[in-house]
Amino acid sequence: MKILIAADMEGITGVVQWDQVNPNHPEYSRFRKLMTADVNAAIRGAFAEGATSVAVTDGHNNGRNILIEELDVRATLNSGSPSRLSMVHGVDEGVDGVMYIGYHGRMGAMNAILDHTWSDERVSGLWINDRAFGESGLNGAVCGHFDVPIIMASGDQTLCMEVQDFFGKEIETAQVKKAVSRMSAECLTPSVTAKLIEGAAARAMKKLKDHKTPKPFKVSAPIRMAIEFEQSDMADKAAYLPYAKRATDRRVEYVADDMVTIYLAFRAMLALAR
Repeated sequence: MKILIAADMEGITGVVQWDQVNPNHPEYSRFRKLMTADVNAAIRGAFAEGATSVAVTDGHNNGRNILIEELDVRATLNSGSPSRLSMVHGVDEGVDGVMYIGYHGRMGAMNAILDHTWSDERVSGLWINDRAFGESGLNGAVCGHFDVPIIMASGDQTLCMEVQDFFGKEIETAQVKKAVSRMSAECLTPSVTAKLIEGAAARAMKKLKDHKTPKPFKVSAPIRMAIEFEQSDMADKAAYLPYAKRATDRRVEYVADDMVTIYLAFRAMLALAR
């Protein structure tokens, strides 16, 4: 069984502030190590219950956060940016299940550490078929396009509830901290969270073998996406994308028949909106 671990950083053990996930800040080096440790815990759990291969996709910022010299030698690392499927790069290569490590709540979620949807500076909100989406739902829908389920996730309590709402109660979760505001949380120590993540990954693998994981998350066509930008000039620029439509105020809409096209349009509009 081939597993893809899609790793982000805001939901990693101990993270509560932007400085800790910013490559330009001295704190960042500590949290790169913690990110790598969280990912290693998931790798151990996956292999313990029968994974035959594990690929890790580094999905935070520029995709160069995980310390390859400290990564479990049984895994491979997708590093760098850009790549076509970005945070879930490799999901189209015969993957059986995806695990989210270090994910976070959608923009605007209450009691969610560093909540945002892709860009804290550009995106006020994302809706697909009139439902509010965050990165977990967006990436999960891309995985669903390739018939791959999301089987496990780690992060704060709000992220855990978000993935259960999108993918089903069968998903295994590892809550590594309890957010009490956007930049404050009750954090568990790395030795504790490692066991939680490894255990959740192992249980998810067992469910995958027993065909008891959530079904792949599918979005019905036509798929209608709406992005609300932080500033009106960002919406002006995003609307330059062919077939994008400025709907109202700072909101730009796009319609397509498949989730990969929506994903690429989302990223293209964000690139234009810089």
